[in-house]
Amino acid sequence: MSTPEADIRAVLDESGPDYNGFTFETPGGGHQSDVYMVTLDHGGEEYEVVVKFKPDGDIPFDIEPKLHEYVANRTDVPVPRILVFKQEPGVDVRPYFVTERVHGENLSQEFATLSAEDRRRVMAQAGHILGDLHSEIGFEAFGRLDLHNGRLIVRDWMGNWREYFEQLTRAHLSRLDETPFADVKGRALEKIEPALEFVPEDGVPRLVHDDFRPANLLFEAGADRPITAVLDWQDVLAALPEYNLAQTEFLFIDSSFSDPDVRESLRSEFHEGYTEHRPMDFEDGYADRRPLYQLSTLLWRMAGFEAVFDDDSGLVQARAEAQYRQQFERLLDAVPE
Repeated sequence: MSTPEADIRAVLDESGPDYNGFTFETPGGGHQSDVYMVTLDHGGEEYEVVVKFKPDGDIPFDIEPKLHEYVANRTDVPVPRILVFKQEPGVDVRPYFVTERVHGENLSQEFATLSAEDRRRVMAQAGHILGDLHSEIGFEAFGRLDLHNGRLIVRDWMGNWREYFEQLTRAHLSRLDETPFADVKGRALEKIEPALEFVPEDGVPRLVHDDFRPANLLFEAGADRPITAVLDWQDVLAALPEYNLAQTEFLFIDSSFSDPDVRESLRSEFHEGYTEHRPMDFEDGYADRRPLYQLSTLLWRMAGFEAVFDDDSGLVQARAEAQYRQQFERLLDAVPE
């Protein structure tokens, strides 16, 4: 049976520089165990890289290194540079890629305790990043991105945003049965189905990082632009920008802060950062649709609850479950009728 150390050594022997030794660690903040931060002793100096192996299961893996390159060439979004990608390694390891090591702390571990000024700068830059993505990259249909003969395509595409969003949300609901939240499925469906009429059918599909959350950002406190890297590009959609905006407001603001003044201040910074790149009317029905988009996002988090909290104590799990249920009740009340 292979070990992380043996797999990393095989990768370095196949694709890395000459080295005298290496150490490695796994990142915090919710990253998969298939990601390793590696430090090599190279010519008497330390050389740092990140190695990511294909997770188990039938998961497309080549899309992520492609998107690193694709986004870097078209936007100013900070993404780690791909150094090596092996879809069919010549050694006995899973497919892998190696990126440069971008320094910074994981934002999920620090965000709630940042100074007000650092939080303000993070939200303004998060708006800049999404505005940059949404203004520069568009597609012809809605759906999940994949690769075909080395080219980005929209897989299982749909021409109607409302229908695609409904499909996405029903997929989240279908996964609740084996979670502690199976009891909320019926109530969620009763509220979501009539509210779908508020979701637009048309619009230009834009590139959406469907896992844009603090755990997938690195940052340096005190910097004018504190976000140093956007990570984990395997979950990417062609979707309406307002869906991505509502997700981000939920994952960064509404699920993290209870003070309404703090929420509105951070929301204002986020919106201002976004509109510096791309025009957006946040008053034209968006505020009404936002709770529905956010409820869908929460259902996605509920569906993955056990995978995220499996290694935590019962007390941690109980607190997280209670928080999710509180968020569910608040969003259910806010969904338009």
